[in-house]
Amino acid sequence: MSSANLDPVTLAVIRGRLEQLVDEMDATLFRAAFSPVIAEARDGSHGVYDANGETVAMGKQGLPVFIGAMSYATKAAIARADADGGPKDGDLYLLNDPYVGATHLNDIKIVKPIFRGEKLFCYLASVGHWLDVGGNVAGNYNPTASDIMQEGVRIPPVKFADRGVVNRDIVDILLANGRLPGSNYGDLNAQLGALDLGTARLHDLLDSFGDDTVAAAMEEISRRASRQMRALISELPDGTYSFEDHIDNDGRGDEPLKVALDLTIAGETLTLDFSRSAPACAGPLNVSRATTVAASFVALKHIFHEVPTSGGCLEPIEFVIPEGSILAAEPPAPVSGYTENIMRTIDVIFGALAQAAPERANAACFATVNALLMSGSRDNGSKFILFTFFGGGLGGNPEGDGLSHGNAPIGMANIPPAEILEAAYPTCVTNWGLRQDSGGPGRNRGGLGAVYEFELLADEADLVVFGERARFPAFGILGGAHGAPNRIVYQQEDGEHSPDKTGKLSGIVLRKGQRVRVESPGGGGYGPAGERPVDAIARDIALGLVSREAAERDYRVTTLSDGTVERPAT
Repeated sequence: MSSANLDPVTLAVIRGRLEQLVDEMDATLFRAAFSPVIAEARDGSHGVYDANGETVAMGKQGLPVFIGAMSYATKAAIARADADGGPKDGDLYLLNDPYVGATHLNDIKIVKPIFRGEKLFCYLASVGHWLDVGGNVAGNYNPTASDIMQEGVRIPPVKFADRGVVNRDIVDILLANGRLPGSNYGDLNAQLGALDLGTARLHDLLDSFGDDTVAAAMEEISRRASRQMRALISELPDGTYSFEDHIDNDGRGDEPLKVALDLTIAGETLTLDFSRSAPACAGPLNVSRATTVAASFVALKHIFHEVPTSGGCLEPIEFVIPEGSILAAEPPAPVSGYTENIMRTIDVIFGALAQAAPERANAACFATVNALLMSGSRDNGSKFILFTFFGGGLGGNPEGDGLSHGNAPIGMANIPPAEILEAAYPTCVTNWGLRQDSGGPGRNRGGLGAVYEFELLADEADLVVFGERARFPAFGILGGAHGAPNRIVYQQEDGEHSPDKTGKLSGIVLRKGQRVRVESPGGGGYGPAGERPVDAIARDIALGLVSREAAERDYRVTTLSDGTVERPAT
């Protein structure tokens, strides 16, 4: 069936069914996974990909940065299948290799070809963040890694199942290379269950509408996404807009790393040129080209949110990413801190487009997951690995203040609840609240970061923190000010300390009763602080979001004894 013969209602229903299919896959994974990082934090995702590996649909609850990267992973699995004589019904391919379409080694991707009779129709793919896959540091966020071998086991695309029969040897290898094999085995089976459900739902859809009609709809979804993206780009003023930001350091050295973008709008096409960015670094702040493209896709979707999620979104976009740079690293460059890198990529796209389309742009967000790991033994001798990440302030935007204690723009993952962390691990949460005065001043204020503090209840634990934006806080745009920088504090016998590498900490042992505190960054402000309405400032003070001292300093107002706020005439 030709896409030209598709009526709008049928197209809308098929698109909705495809999106519902992957949403159900997400829900299945999150409900069945063993590790809290997937079950509670929702660090996983699913997608439908056409026979060439291009994105067709993605779930709304997982991490969208996974979806773009999984297109590359699916293409890598296709290449491996072709080398094996072509995919067969019931085959599964598994990988976590960052250089061919993964993100970092914890993110295990499984790709499944879907057949109708003897004919390949499309692919389903699943990704989940496994809690531990070996390496020098439990949980694998190793701030001082100098090559990928120190981060965990690297798996190229391998045939995990042959015509429906799982290769037990591969399962054994996977479980032997993780510190918590039971957790990994549970998460593996949760992903397989999600793929089984997705397969059933996809066959139901095909049985309902016919293979040709669904195939035509998938092509039309991509075609329309491309046309819509071109139309939106064409509304922007032509020109080249440049912006740059910095990563604090690479975890090994202490020099900043530049992420720079020259964004060119020419008619209905967009060029993202990252040539001025730093070369690949010694530490684990590198990412592969696939991951940079996926992060750019996320940024553009934030700006052009009307466009449906599809590979067609990227058709009018040209990427210039020099090989061997921090944004297109090659083996064996370490990549475990990829989350910190890609959020800088997102922010420089926001910064550049703010010059061309301020009505669509946001100020920078807190842009760090502040990955915290505590690992050790419980009183009964069983091993634990606490892995969690934290929220912060999002940037002010044309419509209002940035979200306080929000999640990073790379996805819809949840911040793991304090109750779950306390129930699952020997820790007590002693502080969990908003960080006063952390939002960047502006006409629309940046969102507030948060304060999190954990006390260790076990005898001892190894402590690792992998964070960013301690030296280069979230920038404001159009006259807005930056948010508060990141701050990490931990206790030892001689008192409180902060890491030498600002947001990155390793090689520390916590004893029972000692604490670690994360004060996450705030978002940047949007527009001049002098244009913020006085009643909004008064409300911030009344709610405790902004102190009187900060209001007087940043907004040039006077707070009276009765709590009212005035802006002096001069």
